[in-house]
Amino acid sequence: MNWDDTSDETTADAAEHLVGPAEERLVGSVADGEDQAVEAALRPKDLGEFIGQEKVREQLDLVLRAARARGATADHVLLSGAPGLGKTTLSMIIAAEMGAPIRITSGPAIQHAGDLAAILSSLQEGEVLFLDEIHRMSRPAEEMLYMAMEDFRVDVIVGKGPGATAIPLELPPFTLVGATTRAGLLPPPLRDRFGFTAHMEFYEPAELERVVHRSANLLDVTIDAAGAAEIAGRSRGTPRIANRLLRRVRDYAQVKADGVINREIAGAALSVYEVDARGLDRLDRAVLEALLKLFGGGPVGLSTLAVAVGEERETVEEVAEPFLVREGLLARTPRGRVGTPAAWAHLGLVPPRQGAGTGQQDLFGS
Repeated sequence: MNWDDTSDETTADAAEHLVGPAEERLVGSVADGEDQAVEAALRPKDLGEFIGQEKVREQLDLVLRAARARGATADHVLLSGAPGLGKTTLSMIIAAEMGAPIRITSGPAIQHAGDLAAILSSLQEGEVLFLDEIHRMSRPAEEMLYMAMEDFRVDVIVGKGPGATAIPLELPPFTLVGATTRAGLLPPPLRDRFGFTAHMEFYEPAELERVVHRSANLLDVTIDAAGAAEIAGRSRGTPRIANRLLRRVRDYAQVKADGVINREIAGAALSVYEVDARGLDRLDRAVLEALLKLFGGGPVGLSTLAVAVGEERETVEEVAEPFLVREGLLARTPRGRVGTPAAWAHLGLVPPRQGAGTGQQDLFGS
């Protein structure tokens, strides 16, 4: 199992931690407890099993092979991209390929330099440290990480005030794998210390079909090519979502059919869960319908649009809009949100004539 863009990176960063619609959506890219448990069973164990991200796999394979040939630890690796594309999976593969243990933590868990020092000082030689959401690490810990990555050394401050003493602590060589959904938030000094940087792209439908077939085999689910294609086409280019949809379709097939998944069964199951042929769910369609039906396609302000769909402003902006923008169904303009011709076509609506799409009365009748 392998695995959107806002105008304000600060609010976008905060949106990763929304509790509610963002995490409850079937097509959401945030992994809940069930997802994490299933992902552990479905994760590929080496680069040969990993599907998609061809360029990243090829480049990473060269980095790891060269490190093994030299008998050295691999360069530090930075993986960026949207949630659910396989950053954690690749970090585990790096450790497996290097024959090294892996330690997993996250930026929000490291709030003080002492937290990072405790982790670093307990690493074994060659160990892989996976730091998820690295852009959310505290600034003091971030500055300590500079020296640890470059010189394999940290200075631990003992005491306070004039009597404080810096004790140098040597570290064994290790490989840091950082993962981020917001590479632009990383300061240049930190980015520059990574020897290899890779950006994870969204998956093509054909790649997701392979992901679905592989996961179905591991889950002992019978699925044909058309059924896999139907699920892949509604998965928003994200393997995590594809696997989640597969599990829900499996449930439907077991209860409503003979357990075999084909195109008809997959389509019927995902209709029950309100995921349409393009991967839009109830919230996405509610935003589009309000924009097109109530406001004639816009432009309309974000707050007004949020009130129209009965959601918080942040939920509309950070949960629904990124995918709609990426799909070319909605545009953000200085005057407000605007529906595109593709949005009108997707909902089967006829756009208003030119000059009548502002949501306001045409005073001149033209």
